[in-house]
Amino acid sequence: TEKIKAEGVEDIVLSLDRLGLRDQLCSLSRMRALALKNTFRPFGYPAISFITNGSVDTQAAHAVAMICKYSSIVVLDTAEPYAFLPMLTAAMNIFSDPQKPVQVEPKVYAIGEPDANSPVMFTTNFSLTYYTVESDVEASRVPSYILVVDTEGTSVLTAYSGDKLNEKTVADAMAKHNVEKLVKHRKLIIPGYVAVMSGKLEEATNWEIMVGPRECSMLSKYLHEVWK
Repeated sequence: TEKIKAEGVEDIVLSLDRLGLRDQLCSLSRMRALALKNTFRPFGYPAISFITNGSVDTQAAHAVAMICKYSSIVVLDTAEPYAFLPMLTAAMNIFSDPQKPVQVEPKVYAIGEPDANSPVMFTTNFSLTYYTVESDVEASRVPSYILVVDTEGTSVLTAYSGDKLNEKTVADAMAKHNVEKLVKHRKLIIPGYVAVMSGKLEEATNWEIMVGPRECSMLSKYLHEVWK
């Protein structure tokens, strides 16, 4: 690469030809380590990998392995859309900011086909928290509304401890998303771990606050036996 660069070529991509998957992964890892440690800077260019053998599923699996081990460009011998989904997922996870939690959009989500008599509950916009709640509500087969409050992608307890989840943030979220227009009743189910905020939340919203279970796994039983 140094000789090529000396000739005035700046756009350089490295390719490892005629190597098996194992050898390519080992070589790519070694090349990246040598470049980052300034041991051999000529390896500090993007790498391209060609995957043309095997079934579509095999190519997709090999491509994900290459993406995880420093191949900047991966070329496959397929155009099947489903083969690119795992590659895009891997790339998005690798290049996401670990200090910025994965979030869902703060809004009201309708689970099933809720009506004016369906339960309303809230959770935070931390994706893992939301999808856990959503999954258990779906499993209960009780059509419901889930209000997702913007807590900057933090979980319920973390948000409450950092004062990102309080009676004001919940009341503001309810007003912003017109929750009162969705249902006839005025009952709000809150996470069991923040039961302590029920009094102030009731004053801030003028809604009846129902303390839900601490664990999502108990949501189904709660919705069938406690919610009325």
